[in-house]
Amino acid sequence: MSTAAGYAATAIGVLDILRAVLPAFRRSRVGEIAGLLPGTFTSLAQAVSLVLGILIVMLAHGLRRRKRRAWRAVVVLLPLSVVLELLHSHRPFTALLSTLVFVLLVVNRREFDALSDPRTRWRALWNLLVLGVLDVAIGWVVVDAHHRSIIGDPGAGERLQHVLLGLVGMEGPVAYSSERTADLVYYSLLGLGALTAVTTLYLVLRPEKPVAELDPGQEETVRELLARHGARDSLGYFALRRDKSVVFSPTGKSVIAYRVVSGVMLASGDPIGDVEAWPGAIRRFMEEAERHAWVPAVIGCSETGGEVWTREGRLSALEIGDEAVIDVAAFTLEGRTMRNVRQMVNRVERAGYTCLVRRAGDLTETEKDRIRHAADSWRGTDTERGFSMALGRFGDPADAGCVVVTAHGPAGGTGSSEKAAGTAEAADGGAGGDIRAVLHFVPWGTDGMSLDLMRRDHAADPGLNDLLIVKALQAAPALGVSVVSLNFAMFRAALARGERLGAGPILRAWYGVLVFLSRWFQIESLYRFNAKFQPLWKPRFLVYPAARDLPRIGVSALQAEAFISLRLPEMVSRRVRALLPARFRTSRIP
Repeated sequence: MSTAAGYAATAIGVLDILRAVLPAFRRSRVGEIAGLLPGTFTSLAQAVSLVLGILIVMLAHGLRRRKRRAWRAVVVLLPLSVVLELLHSHRPFTALLSTLVFVLLVVNRREFDALSDPRTRWRALWNLLVLGVLDVAIGWVVVDAHHRSIIGDPGAGERLQHVLLGLVGMEGPVAYSSERTADLVYYSLLGLGALTAVTTLYLVLRPEKPVAELDPGQEETVRELLARHGARDSLGYFALRRDKSVVFSPTGKSVIAYRVVSGVMLASGDPIGDVEAWPGAIRRFMEEAERHAWVPAVIGCSETGGEVWTREGRLSALEIGDEAVIDVAAFTLEGRTMRNVRQMVNRVERAGYTCLVRRAGDLTETEKDRIRHAADSWRGTDTERGFSMALGRFGDPADAGCVVVTAHGPAGGTGSSEKAAGTAEAADGGAGGDIRAVLHFVPWGTDGMSLDLMRRDHAADPGLNDLLIVKALQAAPALGVSVVSLNFAMFRAALARGERLGAGPILRAWYGVLVFLSRWFQIESLYRFNAKFQPLWKPRFLVYPAARDLPRIGVSALQAEAFISLRLPEMVSRRVRALLPARFRTSRIP
């Protein structure tokens, strides 16, 4: 019902907009009405119809998600739309549709019980930007749609000026031969501007409902559960990201970490805690998603976790790739299969590189700062990527059990003297000193570690990552580590089977698509890099409600991992923040 109502509201809103903007949609009875009512009245009514149409279209998405506030607003707006349609339409189709939708909304009012989403005042900025662009576009159509009544031939600049002035209630340079048309354009532009101003002001002044984040008490509880049950999942420690929210089972023996992204309640990995308490945590997770009309989804859960999720949550599962896991005791550089890695490591060591493997708690604050600054300078983007398999911080005192592997050596590696000169500043004590690459592992139970961060100086030798991983594996026994989780290889099975002899046409086509996408995403390169170390491959799954939700979940996952960013650029964010009152500057810019 909510989905149908949402689409019907969208249709009503679009029809209202078209009828208000385009003369062809209102020619049938405008002449008759104009003879009975003052011109200002009809022009104002058409402008109101335009504003109502935009509001209904904006609220339609909330109706589809069963939002209570959207239902209340649409129930108020639809009767107004009906009145305007009966006045201005020869065919009462839209009025009948509006009446039908209104009746259905009232009859099924209990279905629209979803709570509002977390919000910050930065949503007002996006409202201003989006509606501002929409106002200019619709305003241009309004001005240009009555070209037969325009006096003279004003240019594009004058028409744009007329639109911009009209949005703030001022007359522009475009003149019309018909007073009725001039009033219609004036009131339409004024209505668009007023709509943008009022909605933006409302979003600025309403109380904030900030996104829930992991608080110290919850973090301590999660750490206690990890201490007892953390060995079950290599991704468990990433639940300690402080930009995630958590939901506990009724017994408190299990917890699920998640983040809400674009209406998707996105969890990662398996629930943490006693397996017997997983169903309780999953039910709480699904109830929370139902209360807010969020789409529940899980990325990167194990096969065991996927089975529990699909059974308890009535969800479906899709294999999305494999995690590379290395048994430290079985790892060796000997043998033909490891020849390429062995040669790479020997070559890099001969070039003068050395490695240090230490616990994060053993580093001094100065060393942490140098490593952090070096890793940040090599990141290549303003946004820190990662969600399901990234901790998002380095050097926090609470993460003393993490393992840090650093490579030190010549500034330019085995490259040219120009590269060496280009990084001489770092070698002489810059952001990272003589640090050329960094690996950061988080604890995985009591005897494992999981790769969190892998970065290197792009001017250094490309084989440094191989050296770091080998040295980390060789030092693992001394650290009490027996198993190491490396990178996640997306669609690993398809890549492995697609290049084999005898692969069918569908598999080869899918393989070709993945290779093509690897130009922008590290799909094939991560698989081949991990495969060099002869790991055990453990499948990971995506859990979702229905196939129709997959595109939305995919976009949300890309947003969570920061491959798609809707945030303002860092430089713009700082400038915008500087212009705001002090009490607004603490809010996070989207």
